[in-house]
Amino acid sequence: MAVKIRLTRIGKKRQPSYRVVVADSRGPRDGRYIEQIGRYDPRQEPSLVEIDTERAAYWLSVGAQPSPQAKKLIEIARGGARPVAPKRPQNVHVVGEAAPAAESLAAKPLAAVIEVVEETAADVVETAAELSEETP
Repeated sequence: MAVKIRLTRIGKKRQPSYRVVVADSRGPRDGRYIEQIGRYDPRQEPSLVEIDTERAAYWLSVGAQPSPQAKKLIEIARGGARPVAPKRPQNVHVVGEAAPAAESLAAKPLAAVIEVVEETAADVVETAAELSEETP
């Protein structure tokens, strides 16, 4: 039997709340479950996350696979979730920070492209010379 830790939806229309359950992966989302190990209410501010981390650790140790959302909630309940700053593209300048050197943004990629084009052009000239020697 394939066991998963996943969310099952409860609550009224447009007012979702979830149970964190251990269930057979072949069953329906809101179907029968083996054990309820927590709950999640995203509508509260801040969101309510209550998970029995000891039971979650037990089920993970015996091979239960968490869904992506359940995995995030278990990390939050353990206190391991930290907000991560999104990565900025290299070519974006934030006001108030020192402007990046133009060489680091544009010159390097352009130099690499020029080098590849020059190598390709040299190969084409060389191949053309070889073909002209072979033909009578």
